[in-house]
Amino acid sequence: MSTFFLEIITPEKTFFRGEVESVNIPCLRGACTIMAGHQPMVFATEPGSLLLTIDGETREAFMSEGFIEVRPDETIVFSQAVEWPEEINERRAAEAKERAEEQLRRNRSAAEYRLNRLALQRAFARLQVKQHNHLSE
Repeated sequence: MSTFFLEIITPEKTFFRGEVESVNIPCLRGACTIMAGHQPMVFATEPGSLLLTIDGETREAFMSEGFIEVRPDETIVFSQAVEWPEEINERRAAEAKERAEEQLRRNRSAAEYRLNRLALQRAFARLQVKQHNHLSE
């Protein structure tokens, strides 16, 4: 299978840099899979499960909001946070989920609602990735 160069960058670090067969990214209207030769484009991403396929093996990670740029020679993902399952603190993610749910119940404005909904989405996605990978161990 053909490969392409992928770089995933967060404000703190370069999370991944190398050749992949495909990357499946959570985006605003579902998930988008990028493979070698994909049409150039830029789109926003949302919190969810990121899937990287390298040498026939697929690895899952949590990805926060950001955007992706697909170029003819490489694909670059910019995200607020990306974590492998072993890096996710399950207790912290569960506490963040509870806080976000409580804040949504207290909703005071449309802006607060959007921020709290995004916080809940990040916490839920982290828990899903962590729990999904516990099941496969």
